[in-house]
Amino acid sequence: MKKKTFLKTLAVLAPATHSAMNLNSLHNLTSTFDKTAKMPVLFLGHGSPMNAIEENEFVRGFRKVSSGIDMPNAILCISAHWETRGTMVTAMEHPRTIHDFGGFPRELFEVQYPAPGSPKLAKETQQLIQTTDVYLDDKWGLDHGAWSVIKHMYPDANVPVIQLSLDYTKGPKFHYELAKELSKLRERGILIVGSGNMVHNLRMVAWNKLNETYAFDWAQEASEKMHNFILDGNHEALINYQQHGRAFELSIPTPEHYLPLLYSLALQDKQDDIHLFNDQPIAGSLSMTSVKIG
Repeated sequence: MKKKTFLKTLAVLAPATHSAMNLNSLHNLTSTFDKTAKMPVLFLGHGSPMNAIEENEFVRGFRKVSSGIDMPNAILCISAHWETRGTMVTAMEHPRTIHDFGGFPRELFEVQYPAPGSPKLAKETQQLIQTTDVYLDDKWGLDHGAWSVIKHMYPDANVPVIQLSLDYTKGPKFHYELAKELSKLRERGILIVGSGNMVHNLRMVAWNKLNETYAFDWAQEASEKMHNFILDGNHEALINYQQHGRAFELSIPTPEHYLPLLYSLALQDKQDDIHLFNDQPIAGSLSMTSVKIG
């Protein structure tokens, strides 16, 4: 077969093959995870890595929200701290605990969160997503955007956890549409968690107010608008956050901590309730606001 003919044949076969993979993935979901009542979806404002070892109102909020959720079969986490070129999903049996930070007490670096992974869920996630190619990863693990919050929710580390990366070459609409393709996981006992911060500007932190409930005027303005958009179900306004002026520019100087919110909101159904919790600003330029959907 000539090279051009071979390439044309591949081009014709590829969509059908991808579709077949998707049908197989749905079959595998049924066989791997029993059908359950629809799981809620969370966006968690994770804040400082120190929340992993401190006792405060925010970690109490993480524990409280998990107490009202049926024990999940597994967790899929989209963390602000795993950015890649292309989209990846962790597929190892035993993800390592990544201490992806510096300048903190030794006690924090000694924390291990030995939750198992789920190669089967990773492969099913890969096959569910049609928006883009998804690559299985065996090197990453669980970064602090994942383990620092999940450890408070499931301290026994007895729930498998996988992570889906953020493709830093793509815009917010791409991430929102990709997230929609994960919706079937909610019906298989999978708890989907976006982990970031709605307002996150480390360059403008008021270090003298690090332990205070305090927001700069621009951070307060952006937070209030975000809250209204979330509660009104105005996802388009949240996707197009760059159109809302100076307060949003300062609150979201880079997108990685904001994008996990879009992953969570994309999974909202019309019948889902929306509940905000941990709704506090800290250090002027950060917000711990978290969202439960469903």
